[in-house]
Amino acid sequence: MNLFDAHSIVSDLGLIGVLAIIFAETGLLVGLAFPGDSLLFLAGVAASGSGAAVLGDAHLSAGALFVGAPIAAIAGAQVGHWFGHRFGRKLFDRPDGRVFNRQKVVATEKWLRKYGTGKAIILARFVPFIRTLLNPMCGVVGISAKKFFIWNVVGGLIWTQLVIGLGFVLGEKLEGSVDKYLLPVVGLIILASLTPVIIELFREWQTRKHHK
Repeated sequence: MNLFDAHSIVSDLGLIGVLAIIFAETGLLVGLAFPGDSLLFLAGVAASGSGAAVLGDAHLSAGALFVGAPIAAIAGAQVGHWFGHRFGRKLFDRPDGRVFNRQKVVATEKWLRKYGTGKAIILARFVPFIRTLLNPMCGVVGISAKKFFIWNVVGGLIWTQLVIGLGFVLGEKLEGSVDKYLLPVVGLIILASLTPVIIELFREWQTRKHHK
């Protein structure tokens, strides 16, 4: 069993393992290296009728997965926000930390001001590492638990249902190994989520260029 391999988690740990990893990946800083998008995609494949056979007869209940995954993702992110609010200042108030440092706080505040809380939280769901780190950072910079919860729910639902749904639909049509579909699909998901950010950065660059 490999906790850092999506296929192993689905095959060896089943639904409970999938939900536990999703919770940890979105809510606990130790979950930075856990799979997120790939795990949801493979779980969706395992919940489909014919796709489960491609994963070595691993099968998940579609209903339990579609209901449980957003709950785990939302709960995990909320725990991350609470942790950041409660302990984050001490953790991030270090100028020389490699992952946790004051620069991350400043960058997060700038990001939230520029793109808005809701947009930032939703887009972060689709970006590995950022998906885990932004939740406690929102607590550190003072985003209220209520405001965070609203956008956390929206982002959690969109992320889990979209990625699981894609795996579920493709699971009915997969032939051969699922591995050859995994990286392209996850890459497309990340690219699609980053497109608005890339556009905004390009516009900002254009604005600065014109003002020189």
